[in-house]
Amino acid sequence: MTEKTAFFDHNSTTALKPQVLEAMLPWLTQATGNPTSRHVYGRNARDAMELARKQIAECVGVQASQVVFTSGGTEANNFAVKGITSNLSPSQLLISSIEHPCVTRPAQFLAWQDWKVAQIGVNSQGVIDLTQAEQALSTRTGLVSAMLANNETGAIQPVAELAKLAKAHGALLHTDAVQAFGKIDVDMSALGVQAMTISSHKIGGPIGVGALIIDKRVDIAPLLHGGGQERGLRSGTENVAGIIGFAQAAQLAMQSMASRHTTVQQLRDQLESGLNTLGAVIFAQQAERLPNTSFFAIPNIEGETLVTALDKAGFAVASGSACSSDSTEPSHVLLAMGITPDLARGAVRVSLSDSNSSEEITQFLAALQQQVQRLKGFSAVAA
Repeated sequence: MTEKTAFFDHNSTTALKPQVLEAMLPWLTQATGNPTSRHVYGRNARDAMELARKQIAECVGVQASQVVFTSGGTEANNFAVKGITSNLSPSQLLISSIEHPCVTRPAQFLAWQDWKVAQIGVNSQGVIDLTQAEQALSTRTGLVSAMLANNETGAIQPVAELAKLAKAHGALLHTDAVQAFGKIDVDMSALGVQAMTISSHKIGGPIGVGALIIDKRVDIAPLLHGGGQERGLRSGTENVAGIIGFAQAAQLAMQSMASRHTTVQQLRDQLESGLNTLGAVIFAQQAERLPNTSFFAIPNIEGETLVTALDKAGFAVASGSACSSDSTEPSHVLLAMGITPDLARGAVRVSLSDSNSSEEITQFLAALQQQVQRLKGFSAVAA
């Protein structure tokens, strides 16, 4: 194990930015009130939280009243899928075949509640097939849920075009924008969606805070009943410090987006040039992708084995989505793209940030080459 491990897994989580911690500290260490309390401490907490709500709303082009705070992306996605469908007559729920488990599993739940669940396929680059989507929408559909950018491949999805199709067929559309937010421009109005999920810890904010952004015309059932917080949709005392940190992280992400985009894409180009030399298969390479994400496999090398070997060599990468690491099955995203199970089992994800360096990429490629040669040597001996 090296003295320092390079972190190449920023799609799973990110380090808390110093400016974010600084903004949060007074709300963690000093006397603060419950935002529902009427005394000065409560009013101060309420004012700070509502300012944060406004700041986050501005980042995605909506009004502050559309932002409902949650404990993160998983909760917000569950809230959207279950909450919106609960106020609709059972019909078809349409999701893409590459959704995160926090969308697919609520969908499975609804399949037990008289909803017909159907999937939209993707092409070989992991991008939603709009022709197939339009065909599926010929069946009466209440809700469509499709992510804006895939957490594994980084492939950006044609959500705005899908939203137009959904509207033409009388369906609502929710998008999981957790991976996209802070990496590319995310404007809810421009996308034309009725609900959108974002999360804090993917952009240098605290873990345990997220938001569901909802069109005011959407009838959604409350997630939690209680004291009536969050417009009565998500009762419970709000995480004031976390919400303030979320807003600070969102503002910082907006300010630095263009420069970070250039930096991380240059790093990814350097990485993928080296991967091509090593004979790697890079998934969704021809798709428009998040600038920081590379998902690849070395044929005949098990992904989990390679991830472990790279960890020991000083590089933290992922074999797929860290949020669904309870499964040993090949990535459902790659299988949906038509990748063979054997190759899919070799998948490794590198997700970068502007905290990474060109030197780290060079060192990673050298370590990868060494580990691949070692593992192939083991395979040759075993054969």
